[in-house]
Amino acid sequence: MDFNALIEHPEMLLLVLAPLFFICILLEWLIGDRGGRLPKSARYYLPEVLCNFSLAGLHQATDILTGLLIAKLYLLFFGWRLFDIDMGVASFLALIVAQDFCYYWFHRASHRVRWMWAAHVAHHSSENMNFSTAFRQSLMYPLAGMWLFWLPLVVIGFDPNWVVFVVLLNLGLQFFVHTQAVKTLGPLEWIFNTPSHHRVHHGSNPQYIDKNYAGVLIIWDRLFGTYVKEEETVKYGITKPVNSFNPLVVTFSEWQAMLHEACRPGISVRKRLQALFAPPATANDEPSIVDEVPADHSAAHKI
Repeated sequence: MDFNALIEHPEMLLLVLAPLFFICILLEWLIGDRGGRLPKSARYYLPEVLCNFSLAGLHQATDILTGLLIAKLYLLFFGWRLFDIDMGVASFLALIVAQDFCYYWFHRASHRVRWMWAAHVAHHSSENMNFSTAFRQSLMYPLAGMWLFWLPLVVIGFDPNWVVFVVLLNLGLQFFVHTQAVKTLGPLEWIFNTPSHHRVHHGSNPQYIDKNYAGVLIIWDRLFGTYVKEEETVKYGITKPVNSFNPLVVTFSEWQAMLHEACRPGISVRKRLQALFAPPATANDEPSIVDEVPADHSAAHKI
């Protein structure tokens, strides 16, 4: 597939990159897992790997096509853009930076708004960290509102196909930070998201909670006060384990818990809205909410 064809069908990008992903997984498994050079939390377990691959397929089938549909529907019914941006090297680089900025806020919201966390929790529910963890995505991102964060790029004037391409490129690059095989990358740690930075993001250690939301550039975390350096050994997983390798259970367990809480009899509208949209586990200080949703983000999940 040539580059022009890829821009016409940007949803194919991750499939084009798939052989590279599988080579990295195979090498990590052979050298790190079978060779015993990585910690236990980096090991590959076949049921979990199959679950991760299934989740990736469901995500690919729903989220990407939804993004294209939303962008094209906006142009069809509204068609208003600030500029008509022609894509060249400079505009492509500008789109990469702008999309990464949007990704930072999408990712931050996905940890601070329970409705969005219900989708994102699938990615964080593994107690292991290896390349296959990157495949652990959710088909519920469209319902959670993910593509609202990319729509401003279309409004500015970037072509929807290019926006989807860059969104997927960003996601593809993030595959490479889901590993324990790379310790640090020296000076690159100051600018780019790296495996070390992203291990922090997946950590349940108190100092790691809600840190390092970066997609490709760690500069956003440094600018907005959410950066933490990896020091203590990272603990992975969530405090309410899913205890299932069924991809549908992994996908919907938090939605079920959230909606059950929001639909409890005898609670106020305010409490129902808090159950849906307050930070996961920090709905408010009222006992009826706190009793069922832990008092801070760290108690609700291990990221």
